[in-house]
Amino acid sequence: MSVLEASNLTKVYGDGCPVCLEQTGDRAGTNQCPECGSVVACADVDLSVEEGEVLGIVGESGSGKSSLAEMLALEPDADGRVDGSVRYTNHEGNLLDVDYETRHDLRNEHISLVHQHIRDGLELEFTGGGNVAEKLLSAGWRNYEDVRERVRSLFAETEVPPARMDDPTHTYSGGMQRRVQIARALANDPEVVVLDEPTTGLDVSVQARVLDMFRRIQREEDVAAIVVSHDLGVIRLLADRTLVMRHGRVIESGLTDRIMEDPHHEYTQTLINSVI
Repeated sequence: MSVLEASNLTKVYGDGCPVCLEQTGDRAGTNQCPECGSVVACADVDLSVEEGEVLGIVGESGSGKSSLAEMLALEPDADGRVDGSVRYTNHEGNLLDVDYETRHDLRNEHISLVHQHIRDGLELEFTGGGNVAEKLLSAGWRNYEDVRERVRSLFAETEVPPARMDDPTHTYSGGMQRRVQIARALANDPEVVVLDEPTTGLDVSVQARVLDMFRRIQREEDVAAIVVSHDLGVIRLLADRTLVMRHGRVIESGLTDRIMEDPHHEYTQTLINSVI
């Protein structure tokens, strides 16, 4: 059963014009409209995520994958114009049309985003535990001891030493900060977690530990996830199905093993060959 379904997702930066979609995309070789200069971050994207499934979205910088991730995670963006629909199994109607309060509640309890940049996802002057507790408090937790115990449990689960929970987050290593972000995202047992470039800025050995940790938790909790990355190794490790994006469009999709072993689109072949 689908937890999240999206159809015709489109995001345009700029005023836009009648030919923006026609003059951009994979065939045009650009995501910037030659007529009006608007940037089509993504267009006409359809996808679904099943319970317990990991959907990978891969593409080079500028392909539109992060803009798509923000739409799926219901992140507000005053700069871009958004069209299409995102539907969630436990909520009626298009999530892109909901009011601020409903969006806030959904993002607190049902759909979480692990940001690409640490400063977008954590207050570095707060304690690590405080960053996670904030998510719980926003969802209505009020008992101090219950909050502390939940934070302690999440730190242990994400392999952050619970003894460090009262230390300022800026004193943590990059890998620990990333794991605190994941702990925060999992705090209220969401049905969907969106990870945007989860290994950005991490050493290779640290990347492996973070990814292995998330894969273990995702399988144990049976949470659905959307993983956005330019790194095919990340997608190969985590994703059951994969979408390949280029110039704001999905150019290929399918089971991850099939994409990696028998890519159909020339661009996907180039991506995989560049890694091999």
